[in-house]
This record gives sequence, C-alpha cells and structure tokens, in this order.
Amino acid sequence: MKPAAALLIAATTLAGVIATIALSFLWTAAPAMAAEAPGVLDPEVARWAFASAAAAVAVSAIAAGYAVAQVGSAAIGALAEKPELFGRVLILVGLAEGIAIYGLIVAVLIFNRLG
Repeated sequence: MKPAAALLIAATTLAGVIATIALSFLWTAAPAMAAEAPGVLDPEVARWAFASAAAAVAVSAIAAGYAVAQVGSAAIGALAEKPELFGRVLILVGLAEGIAIYGLIVAVLIFNRLG
C-alpha cells in the first residue's frame, strides 16, 4: 500500500472515531442541554437535532478531507510539471474544502430551528 493511501485511511478513520465520540456525547447529553434551552419542549426532539447536526458536520468534514486529499495530490503533480497553474489549483482545493463549510451551515440551520 502506498504511504499516501495509508495516511488517507488513517486520517478518515481518525475523523470517523472523533465523529462517533462526538455523536455519542451529544446523544447522551442532549436531554440535559434541552432542559436548559428555552423553547424546546421535547428532549427527544433536541436529542435528534443534536445528533443530526453532529452527523452533518462529521460526514461533511470526512468528505472534505477525502476531496482535499484527492485534489491536493493531483494538484501537487500538476504544479510539479507546470508551476503557472498555482492559482487554478488553489481554487480547486478551496472548492473541495467548501464541502465542510456546507456541513457547518446545515448544523447552524438545525440549531436555529430548535429555538
């Protein structure tokens, strides 16, 4: 196995473990947080909201990490041959990183619906 592939597998595994820990923490702590939050009547609704927000951020972060790894490795190869492509390559890596920002926006929208 190539070192880059092993590093990619290790990074996505670590991100998955961290996302699972965060999801389990939010799943168990949601009723206590819902009791403190005004306007939330049902702790079960808050539990699902926190879990879905955590899942949105976790999945989008893993997808963005994978996309940046793929685009970044191709970008380094392209820059090694043609250094004048730096601006175009930077835009492509930024677009791949935007996936994580979309996950954060979805989580904020979910939290805004809670009240």
